[in-house]
Amino acid sequence: MSRQTVLFDAPGPRARRNVRVGNWVGAVVVIGIAVFVLVQMNAAGQLRPELWAVVVDPDSWRYNFLPGLQNTLVAAAYAIVTSVVFGLLFGVGRLAANRALRWFSGVVVEFFRAVPVLVMMVAGYQILGRFTAVSGTAQLLLSVVIALTLYNGAVIAELVRSGVHGLPKGQREAGLAIGMTRGQSIRSIELPQALIAMLPSLVSQFVVILKDTALGYIIVYPELLRSARLLGSGAPFAILQSLFVAALIFIVLNYLLSKVAELVARKVGGRTSGKARANPAPPNAVTVPAVGGGGR
Repeated sequence: MSRQTVLFDAPGPRARRNVRVGNWVGAVVVIGIAVFVLVQMNAAGQLRPELWAVVVDPDSWRYNFLPGLQNTLVAAAYAIVTSVVFGLLFGVGRLAANRALRWFSGVVVEFFRAVPVLVMMVAGYQILGRFTAVSGTAQLLLSVVIALTLYNGAVIAELVRSGVHGLPKGQREAGLAIGMTRGQSIRSIELPQALIAMLPSLVSQFVVILKDTALGYIIVYPELLRSARLLGSGAPFAILQSLFVAALIFIVLNYLLSKVAELVARKVGGRTSGKARANPAPPNAVTVPAVGGGGR
């Protein structure tokens, strides 16, 4: 076993067999649903070649899909960066020794986790329009980015807090034993390990950010989904086919994002803690990543 986890035990032979059976059953169900959908679409005339011309039409890509994709990527890139900064600041704040700072960080995180993204997006649009000189495309972009930052940053802050708490206590004790303060131990020892351990969860949150840019349609931000809807709202293209192309683009983007995250995980893991290797642990024991070339 080359990869270890702090979240659950390694599956045994029976669990692996059940997983394989579940995968096969799931694959058969998915194929069956796909065949059923295709049959129904064919019966409704939705598979006619002229309806799918949107896929190869140069003008649909030039004026709709590519500009929409560009706006989606711009909003997602800004929101991912600012969400990570927000999450690190308030995640570390929730771990601070100062009680007032912990309380303040907790209030901010819980508040923005509770407010729907759509509400924050509309509120941000109204506030920017009434109380600032920002307008036009910049107002739309800022509204989307701010809303995604506040919500997803709060979620990432919780990931940071839970990631650090999930580490063995020996990590902090080792830092304190060599003269570090609690803050230095968190920043220099615990947080880097927690970030690597929670990278899959972070990637999932990045995917959420990418997809939630589509909520910008409510304030008419010209992102990919809105562009596809506009394209499919009139002749000669149909809405179903336009949205299908947009969905495929989102799937490809999410796949590429996952691959980039895997590459970053290997790079960061190699520089900070060395390759993780299995510790000699008894069966069904909860194992932890090897740190600093094998120490904990």
